[in-house]
Amino acid sequence: MLTKTMGLVLADHHRINLSELSQPRALAAMPFGGRYRIIDFILSNMVNSGIKRVGVIALTVYKSLMDHLGTGASWDLDRMQQGLYLLPPYINSTMVGEGSDLTGLLDFFAGSTQSYVVICDSNVVMNYNFEDMVRQFADGGQDILALFNRDGNQFGSPTISLDMDRRGVVKDVMVDALQVPSQRTFLGAIVVSRDLITSIIAESIARGQSDFSLERILKLHNQYRIRGYEHKGTSLRINSVASYFTASMKLLEDDVRQDLFSEDTPIYTKVKNAAPAVYEKGSSVKNSLCSDGSRIYGEVNNSIIFRGVMVAKHAKVENSVIFQDVQISEGVELSNVIIDKDCIVRMGVKLLGHADYPVVIRKGAIV
Repeated sequence: MLTKTMGLVLADHHRINLSELSQPRALAAMPFGGRYRIIDFILSNMVNSGIKRVGVIALTVYKSLMDHLGTGASWDLDRMQQGLYLLPPYINSTMVGEGSDLTGLLDFFAGSTQSYVVICDSNVVMNYNFEDMVRQFADGGQDILALFNRDGNQFGSPTISLDMDRRGVVKDVMVDALQVPSQRTFLGAIVVSRDLITSIIAESIARGQSDFSLERILKLHNQYRIRGYEHKGTSLRINSVASYFTASMKLLEDDVRQDLFSEDTPIYTKVKNAAPAVYEKGSSVKNSLCSDGSRIYGEVNNSIIFRGVMVAKHAKVENSVIFQDVQISEGVELSNVIIDKDCIVRMGVKLLGHADYPVVIRKGAIV
């Protein structure tokens, strides 16, 4: 079935801003879980479902994303036919406004032979197989099939709530509503026919609209028949710095980690050869994920440690997320902190945040 299906990943989200974490990278390229990027989960879901043609479109700061994806070999998408396609935001030399040139999307769809398209946003982390969803779509009864779960607005804005009738047909779409008729919340993934999505994009171009988002597509529920399809497994939304921090901390829970990292449907990422994490004599590590290449001399509790991080003697890191190649000096105390790549925290520094308001240190900073 999924040999007739192609994928499209929207690497940016115009309503999601992760403060200084977003400045050097697209949302899809956000580091997550010690050694992954958010897009790793999306691409792995598609590949594990049997999708072999995947396009990725990013509008801003996409260098980090392109460096990470490369040829797509890490996801078995470096193929002579099909494979991974990086779609530039602009096709024409003249750029008007802040939107994208949608003709690139039309070219991507026109060059394919697949009948169905799975389109995903980049703010949800989950391990999901699209096969059953695509099969239901192929059985007919709707123009668009939208994935949802029942977590309400607990992850904060932006939240897209779906009001559906008994047959699962979407009757209303509410964005960031204070009061919603149900807890059904859009999970940032749809299945649609290639012909219909091509028609929607062509109509947008004709009307002079340059933005392409799943939110805009869902708002066409009065024009097209949109039905919901429920996902009951683990899904972590990343809508803000606070929700990113919460989602990261969720990985320390056994049931969440086992659901996201299944042996049957592995999550692939760019391979980096490095030695395993080293825990030096006198160190203490509890309930933490420490990635390869890291070296721990001090104390680490309830934290996510990325590759190449060094925690010196007498340093204490708790309830924190430390990105790649960060150097934490002696006597440092960190609590509820997110530190971006290539930072140096000098001796004796104390950074104490709150779980709802973690301290964020920008990439390459010396603190």
